[in-house]
Amino acid sequence: MSEDRSIARPAGTVAFFTFLSRILGLVRDMVVAFTFGAASHADAFFVAFRIPNMLRRMVAEGALTASFLPVYVDHLENRDPEEAEKVVNIVFTILTLALALITVLGVTLSPWIIRLFAPGFLSVPGKFALAVSLNRIVFPYIFFVSLVALCMGILNAKRHFAAPAASPILLNVFMILGALWLSRYCDPPIFGLAIGVVVGGLFQFLLQLPALAAKGVRFRPSLSFRHPAVRRIGLLFLPAAFGAAVYQLNIFVSNLLASFLPEGSISYLWYASRLLEFPLGVFGVALATAAFPSLSQQSSRQDTSRYLQIFEDTLGLITFVTLPAMVGLILLRLPIVEVLFQRGAFDATTTLRTADALFYYCLGLWPIAASRIVVSAFHSVQDTRTPVKLSFIAFVANVILSLVLMGPMLHCGLALANSLSAILNGALLFYCFRNRMGVWGLGWAGSTGVKVVIAAAVMGAGLLALEPVLGWDEACPFGQKCLRLALRIAAGGGIYMLACFALRVKEFDTIRRSVLRSAQ
Repeated sequence: MSEDRSIARPAGTVAFFTFLSRILGLVRDMVVAFTFGAASHADAFFVAFRIPNMLRRMVAEGALTASFLPVYVDHLENRDPEEAEKVVNIVFTILTLALALITVLGVTLSPWIIRLFAPGFLSVPGKFALAVSLNRIVFPYIFFVSLVALCMGILNAKRHFAAPAASPILLNVFMILGALWLSRYCDPPIFGLAIGVVVGGLFQFLLQLPALAAKGVRFRPSLSFRHPAVRRIGLLFLPAAFGAAVYQLNIFVSNLLASFLPEGSISYLWYASRLLEFPLGVFGVALATAAFPSLSQQSSRQDTSRYLQIFEDTLGLITFVTLPAMVGLILLRLPIVEVLFQRGAFDATTTLRTADALFYYCLGLWPIAASRIVVSAFHSVQDTRTPVKLSFIAFVANVILSLVLMGPMLHCGLALANSLSAILNGALLFYCFRNRMGVWGLGWAGSTGVKVVIAAAVMGAGLLALEPVLGWDEACPFGQKCLRLALRIAAGGGIYMLACFALRVKEFDTIRRSVLRSAQ
């Protein structure tokens, strides 16, 4: 089986469950908005939930997987199975103890944590105390979701992707149940939503256990903390955690600068970024997740040729899916924002300004998605320091560009600065990859890249040609707007696929064959 097919299959699995999770996440947001609105209780919950959620992105999904998986794959490839199992049990024991301590500290220090993240709550009677109580309820979520990240590293190394990819669905389901059902029995009702977060985290972890058992993995306590693998993982963990912290700091600074712009700027950027994250999550994260264990395996085997082939095949696939997504989001940005969000306080002016921000965010879609593949390539060779250094350079560039552009372009300047810094980060990553591996890893660009650009351009031209037939009319009923948008999306996808078929794009054939085999 060719390497791009071996990546396409698990990537398809991850993309499918991520898509379901994103859809349920949108439903969850609608339910929370319907149930709690934007009142003080909702504000308190969002602040309380943001804290363990930020730790999840920094520690669990970021540093833990990046540091554990390459070392574990190396033991699977080059050591006996008992030694690999020992590494799993040691890491599980250390992680459980560390998470228990972090959870206790988080619950105990909640008043000081809320003071740091939301000092303004102190001036609103009852709001600060409510946020503290909610933070104490939701903080154990970090315990369960970090264990899920460990399970994901183990299962992905053993080529199982379904259970980890499906786990976020459970979080959304239990948050919806917490908002609609459990809140009726809580005082205040917002506690039901917070309990739903913790229960969702628990079931996310429980979902992994049958898959682990099927792969012969059962957690047992082990206190062999002097094992060499522990030191290797620790050395990789710290830079990876710092890199994730830089990313979170980037978001914080962008929101901070947006707070100096006209009212609504933060919201415009928030909604636009949510739409950008949809293709990034469904496609970019899926391909990076699927490629990471394969890259780690070939690095452990010191098979440079197959390693570079996997790297290039994955970049070809990421280009195949992100370029048409970028063109589609740019051309259909206004109807997409209007159909999804324009109701109630979200008026036509808000739609227009959110769509403007989405345009500038979309310019960085491919660089952001490609950078995730290159970062996975560095992590697979147990180099977590290089991506951190480059992300810090990109962060500084983002701050400078934001300060320069926010004056003349307002919130659109911040979105453009984000995209320009992503382009810079991607260029630096490819340059450093060339210095390390001796090649740019862009061999796919001369064949797949050119053909995909042509196919995406044909798609864009087709969408513009359909404008007179399926053009946007503000006076249309909502149902007709949804139908027109769906027809334009379907037409764009059909035109792109036909163009790829005519141009004989390799990735199109790979995905088509994978779908046909799955259907049999």
